[in-house]
Amino acid sequence: MAKKQKRRIRWWALAGVILAAAAVVALAVLLVKSLFSPARPAVRKTPPVHLRNTEQGYSPVITTHEASLFMVGDALLHDTVYNDARTADGGWDFTKQIGRIGEIAEQYDLAYYNQETILGGEELGLSNYPMFNSPQEFGRDMVNMGFNVVSTATNHALDRWGAGVEASKAFWKSQEGVVEDGTNTSWEEFNELPVYEVNGISYVFVSWTYGMNGLQCPEGEEYLINCYRDYEDEMFEQVRKGKEIADVVIVAMHWGDEYSMEPNEEQLTLARELSDAGADIIIGNHVHCIQPVEWINDKTICFYALGNLISDQWPWEESMIGMMAALKITKTEQGDHSEIKISDVKADLHWTYSDRPNHVDFEEYPFSQLNDDLYPGYEEVYGRYIETITEMDDSIQVGGF
Repeated sequence: MAKKQKRRIRWWALAGVILAAAAVVALAVLLVKSLFSPARPAVRKTPPVHLRNTEQGYSPVITTHEASLFMVGDALLHDTVYNDARTADGGWDFTKQIGRIGEIAEQYDLAYYNQETILGGEELGLSNYPMFNSPQEFGRDMVNMGFNVVSTATNHALDRWGAGVEASKAFWKSQEGVVEDGTNTSWEEFNELPVYEVNGISYVFVSWTYGMNGLQCPEGEEYLINCYRDYEDEMFEQVRKGKEIADVVIVAMHWGDEYSMEPNEEQLTLARELSDAGADIIIGNHVHCIQPVEWINDKTICFYALGNLISDQWPWEESMIGMMAALKITKTEQGDHSEIKISDVKADLHWTYSDRPNHVDFEEYPFSQLNDDLYPGYEEVYGRYIETITEMDDSIQVGGF
């Protein structure tokens, strides 16, 4: 019996040794495998992509944003114009002069005009040509009629020097929802490039002038007016940067030869350079008459000059006829990709009526609202002037307002 018990103990001891050896071998195999096998890639979490079912399979959802833009030209406020807007209580009411254009402007998301004369207000003393200063109430009434994009870089922007710029700038800053550019009260403002948004479309708006009728900003205060003379590189860089940070870049240019209905070589050159830099819409003013509309590089729409919105420059017929224009901006988004398209470009004419001998009763009329009693021979005049609109590009639609 003693010998049998001794054999049983030796058998279980041998089994334990075998199991331990097997465990060591298995552990070694796992260690070698982990050392020489490729690492498992980390799991990346990607943002969900909204898909829709199509006949070809699933594709990212397409989102579309649209905004409309209306444009008119120079508000050249001669003293006869603002005196005509005086009310019995000593205030001002310009709506009777611009009301018919305002009814059109309020239908658009963005409505642009050029404030030719400085809005320094009565405290600085109102004045006429050649050194203008105009009532701020004109700007108030334009804003109330829907105008919310304003250029102030003009050849008259320095007519009241820095005090006029500061008064005008303070006024525009007080107008909620209005985008204004062209004058500044510091280098910080000169270098700023704000991005605005309308209906999901971001845009940058900048305004530049060729000069200020021979006037110069005081040394160290060149920031007062966006003058592209000697600052063309800064202007182009501003446009390039604008295209990087916004969907659309709108540039207002004060340029050209006064009373010429043809763009000069500088206008043609700058327009193409601005297009190359990234401008989508170029709005020209200054010449006090209309000039053609043109697509540049199949991507930039350029209105070389919209003429006067309102003025008292009679008897020059060309200065009494202004252009109003409009277009549609469409932004299409699909996944991470977006595209901008400018379309539905159209233009038409308006005319400044007044009691000419007495320089009163100023009123703007779209040509579609004229008759021979108001403007004898207006149809013949209209036929001549609409040819200018399409002279460089016959794809521009005339009418439709």
